[in-house]
Amino acid sequence: MKKSDNCIWKSRLSLSTKLKLYNVCILPIMLYGSECWALSKADTRKVDALDQWCLRRILDIRWYHRVSNCEVRRLIEQPPLTTVTQKRRLMLFGHLVRMDESADARRILTAVPQSEWRRPVGRPCTSWMATLKNDLARHNLILDDAIELAMDKPLWRLLAASRATH
Repeated sequence: MKKSDNCIWKSRLSLSTKLKLYNVCILPIMLYGSECWALSKADTRKVDALDQWCLRRILDIRWYHRVSNCEVRRLIEQPPLTTVTQKRRLMLFGHLVRMDESADARRILTAVPQSEWRRPVGRPCTSWMATLKNDLARHNLILDDAIELAMDKPLWRLLAASRATH
C-alpha cells in the first residue's frame, strides 16, 4: 500500500490529474452514506483533518513547510468535507420532503417522540434531525420554513449548493 501511495501522489502527474483521482477514487469512499451522518464537533474535526491531510499529501506539503490550512484550500479550490456532507444532508432532506405524505421516511420528519421516550444508553447524543436543524440554522431557516422551501426543487438545490461553495 505504501508503495502504491508513493507511486501516485509523488509521481510526475499534474496537480489537476491528482485532484481528479482524489475526487473520483477517494472522496466517494470517504463520503459513502454521509448524508445520514449525525456528526459531533469532534467527528467534524476528524473528518476535516483527514481531508486536509490527504490534500497536503497531494500537494506534497509537509508540516515543516509552515503552510496554513486556508492556503492549502485556496490552492486546491475545494470545499471541506463537512461542507460537502452538509450539502448532501440538505439534498436528502429536500428529497424526503417531496416524498408522498404516507411514506415512512417522510412521516419521520414530522414525528413527535413520546414524552416518556429516552435514548438508550450508549447511543449517540446527536441525532440526524438535530444535525439537520443546525444546518438549517446556518441558512437562517427553521424546519417549517425549510419544508416549504424544499417543495420548490430548483430553489432548494440552489440553497443547498450555496453553502458548499464556501
